[in-house]
Amino acid sequence: MLFAVVLLDMIGFGIVIPILPFLSPRLGASDFDIAMIIASYALCAGVAGPWWGKLSDQIGRKPVLMICTSGAAVGYLILASAETLTMIYVARAFAGLMAGNFGVASAMMADITPPAERAKGMGMIGASFGLGLVLGPVLGGLLSGPDGSFFIPCLLAAVMSVLAVIAAWLFLPESHHRDKSQPRDGAAKKQSLWSVLRQTQSRLLMLQYLWHTSSVSAATYLFPLWVYAWLDWSAREVGIVFGAQGALMALTQGLLMGPLVKLLGELRLLRVCVSMFLVGMVLTVLASGAVAMVGSVLVALTGATLCMPVLNSFASQRSAPQLRGRMMGAAGAASAWGRVLGPLLAGLLLTLGGFRLAWSLPLAMVAMYWLWAFSRWPKRPVPAFD
Repeated sequence: MLFAVVLLDMIGFGIVIPILPFLSPRLGASDFDIAMIIASYALCAGVAGPWWGKLSDQIGRKPVLMICTSGAAVGYLILASAETLTMIYVARAFAGLMAGNFGVASAMMADITPPAERAKGMGMIGASFGLGLVLGPVLGGLLSGPDGSFFIPCLLAAVMSVLAVIAAWLFLPESHHRDKSQPRDGAAKKQSLWSVLRQTQSRLLMLQYLWHTSSVSAATYLFPLWVYAWLDWSAREVGIVFGAQGALMALTQGLLMGPLVKLLGELRLLRVCVSMFLVGMVLTVLASGAVAMVGSVLVALTGATLCMPVLNSFASQRSAPQLRGRMMGAAGAASAWGRVLGPLLAGLLLTLGGFRLAWSLPLAMVAMYWLWAFSRWPKRPVPAFD
């Protein structure tokens, strides 16, 4: 049921992805404005994410999921009615403030899976995200108007979020049940987020969420502009490519994650996938022509999608159950800040030096990510709470 709820929410999210770069220029936005619009969502998500995670530790995962998904629906309705660039900023910023779902859903999955099955469970969350990115971008691209009107896809995104709220309310059980033996005013509840990260040796792990999502979001920002400038593609073609990537994401995370973890182990799998991510980014910097451009990005992003369930498994096993929402909220916030940093820097480099220079940014970030994965840090013993 958690899979279904996240899927419905992600379809709505995916509908908006391919249309934003084409919606904004109709209202006079530059390439850098588009990056700022994307970053405004992530900036607000980074601010609110830890708070949503902490709230889910206190009142439960289910109500927080329902609140956040309801907020997403409102954000899509604002976007559907936007007639000015300012309203687009307002819509995306509000949606970002309500974007606590992925971290809370990850905490819920951690609540209901044993450590040995954790990466597989996180892969199912990723698979729901991937399926949402199959259906959502295709719907967004196909339903977008030829005259630049995107009212219908934004309205459909709101409807999908409302359906997710109803499904959660009717069918999703609560996973976080407080241990009655724990005092309500325990010290864990009063710990600052920084203290939790320091105690669990997770500060460097959070940095990898930043590198990961910075590079992925930079690529997601650059790709529509790249193929528009070089290949004269529209939102329809971009939506189909993102849909294909979502299909690969759903297939690899939903069906392959469990067997791959059993075959390689979490750490070795992470290293293989980060290496694939790095190779794809190198090919992207060198690519020219439609096949090479699309193929290199798909290789890079497929490697990236397999990394995230392993990172989430690492993070969930480093926190006590009563702090798990806060830990996964911090991971979600680090990812959100990456979605600020990536598009902003990519947009700046695109303005200064064109696409080759702009693509060098995610390449450099993935290289740092790769160095961490092959460093001594993952081998060091860490606190285990499962």
